[in-house]
Amino acid sequence: MSEPAAEPTVGPAAGAPDAPRARGLLAAARTMARSRETALVLIAAVMGVLAGLAASAMSMTTQWMHEVLFALPPGQRLSSSGALGSVWLALVPVVGGLAMGLIYLALRRWRRRAFVDPIEANALHGGRMSLVDSIIVAGQTMVSNGFGASLGLEAGYSQIGAGIASRLGLSFRLRRNDLRILVGAGAAAGIGAAFDAPLMGAFYGFEIVIGSYSIPAAAPVLAATLAAVMTARLLGAHVEPLHLPLDAVLSPLDILPVVALGLVAALVAIGVMRLVTGVETLFGASRLPAALRPAVGGLVVGALALYSPQVLSDGHGALHLQVESAVTLSVALVFGLKIIASAVSIGSGFRGGLFFASLFLGALMGKLFGGALALLVPSLHLDPAVAAVTGMGALAVGIIGGPLTMSFLVLEMTRDLALTGYVLAAAVVTSLTVRETFGYSFSTWRFHLRGETIRSAQDIGWMRALTVARMMRTDMRTFPQDGTLAALREAYPLGAQRVVALVDGAGAYAGLARVVDAHAPGRDADAPASAIAVHCDDMLLPGMNVREAALAFDATDAEDLPVVEDRVTRRLVGLLGQAHVLRRYAEELDKARRGLGAED
Repeated sequence: MSEPAAEPTVGPAAGAPDAPRARGLLAAARTMARSRETALVLIAAVMGVLAGLAASAMSMTTQWMHEVLFALPPGQRLSSSGALGSVWLALVPVVGGLAMGLIYLALRRWRRRAFVDPIEANALHGGRMSLVDSIIVAGQTMVSNGFGASLGLEAGYSQIGAGIASRLGLSFRLRRNDLRILVGAGAAAGIGAAFDAPLMGAFYGFEIVIGSYSIPAAAPVLAATLAAVMTARLLGAHVEPLHLPLDAVLSPLDILPVVALGLVAALVAIGVMRLVTGVETLFGASRLPAALRPAVGGLVVGALALYSPQVLSDGHGALHLQVESAVTLSVALVFGLKIIASAVSIGSGFRGGLFFASLFLGALMGKLFGGALALLVPSLHLDPAVAAVTGMGALAVGIIGGPLTMSFLVLEMTRDLALTGYVLAAAVVTSLTVRETFGYSFSTWRFHLRGETIRSAQDIGWMRALTVARMMRTDMRTFPQDGTLAALREAYPLGAQRVVALVDGAGAYAGLARVVDAHAPGRDADAPASAIAVHCDDMLLPGMNVREAALAFDATDAEDLPVVEDRVTRRLVGLLGQAHVLRRYAEELDKARRGLGAED
C-alpha cells in the first residue's frame, strides 16, 4: 500500500531546516543554565510551579479519598472526626494494605531497583533521581495515607518535587553542585506548598536535603518555594494556622522547663526511631509474605482507630484539636496509640513519612509534659498550649532534623514570634542531644540500617566514585621474593626506583622492598629479597574509595601500598602512594566545593 500523499511534506526535507535551529536553541539554553545564576533561578521557579501543582493534587486527592472511604463530610479532616462512622470502616486500612501488597508484587516484577530519595540522591548521586520512581513513591504515599495508614504525605511531597527538579536539571545538563541545589529546591517546594510555609520549606531544603546553607543556593531555593506556595494558594490548598489562647504569656523563667522539654523530646524521638526499627524487624522475622504484611499492619491500625480516629493518617486535624484542648488521660492514650500505629504502618510496608506524625506526637508529648510539670513543680508552670507547640517543634527536630526548619514552621503556623524563640531553644537542645547520643535522624538512621554511612545530605558521592582503581599505578615494578639482594641491586640501581613489589612463584603479592634498603651497607648480597620485605599483609582493594585508602595508610604507617585483586589470590594489579591519595583527595574536594564534577 502506498503512503498518503501528504506524508512527504513532513519528511526530512521539510523538517531539516528546523532541526539544527532547535538543537542550537537547546544548546544555547543549556549554556546559559550552566553559566548564569539567573537562569538557574528561573528554572527553579518553573520547577516550583510544577511541584506546587503536584503537591496540591496529592493533598486534594487524599482528602477526597478520606471523605469517600471513611464517609466524612466535605472538608473534614480524618483525624479530627470524633469516631468512625461504622465499625466496618476499621477495615479500610486493611484494603489499603492489600493495595500496597499488589504494588509491591508489581514493583518486584517490573521495577526491582531500590528507589533513591532526595537525601540519598544529593549525598551519593550528585542529585540524579528518576522521575518515574518519584511518581511511584508519591503514588504509594497517597495510597497509604488515603486508606488511613498512620503516616503523612511528606515523603511523597519531597520526592515528587525533587524528582521534577532532577529531571529538569538533567535536561539542562547542570553541573553537579547546581543539580544538587535544584533537587534541594524541589524538595523544599513540595514541602512548602503542602504546609503553606515558604520559610519552613526553604530551610527544609537547606538543612535536610542540601545539607548546608549557602548564598548561591538561597535564590533558587527561595524562588522555587515561593512559586510552589503561591501555586498551591491559587489552587485553594491552604493550611489553617494554630490558634493559641490569648492569655498564654511567656516569661524568661519559662526557658527552664522548655529546655527540660527539649531533653524529653530527644529521648522520645530516639525511642520512636528504635521502635520503628523493632517493628520492621519483627515483620521481617515473621513467616508472613511481604505482600501481606501491609494488610496485617492495616488491621492493627484499624483496630486502634476504633478507640480514636486521631491515630489515622498524619494527624493534621487532630493537631488543632489537641493544642487547644485540656490535658486529660485520653491524651496519654492517644499518644501511645499513635506511636504504635505509626510504627506498625512503616514496619509493615506502608509508604510515608513521620514529618507531620512527629508534629502531632510532639504536641501530645508537650501537653503531657506541661500537665505533669504543673502537678510536680507548680513554680515552673508552663501553659499547656505553649508546651504543646514547643513539644511539637522539638520532637519533630529529634526525628526529622532541622532546628530552623521546625522553628520556622511553628512561626508560620502560629504567627507568634516570641513563642518561636522558645521553640528554637527546645529544638537546639533536642537536636544536640539526639546527635550526641544517637547520631541520626529518622531518614539517615534508615540508611545506616542498610549499611550506608550517610549522616546528612552532604555530598560524598564524589568520594565514593574516587576509588583505588582510579588512582593506582599499573606500571609497578616487580621482583621475585626468593631472588637475591644482589640481583635486586643489579636490576634496580639507587635512584632508578623507590619501591619494588615482591611476588611469589605464582605471581601473588609477597611484600614491598625499598630499593634503598637493598643497597644499604652491610646487607648480605646472597640474602633473599624477602629479608627486607615490608607490609607483607597490608593491601588495598580496587573497590576501596579514597577515604578507606587514606585510613589504610594511616593504620599501616605506609608510604606505598599494593593493590591486589582480592585477599585470597593476592594477585597484584597496581601500586598506590599515600602522597598521591592525599593530592587527589584535595583536588576532588576543591572541585566539589566549586561545584565541578566528573559529569562535567
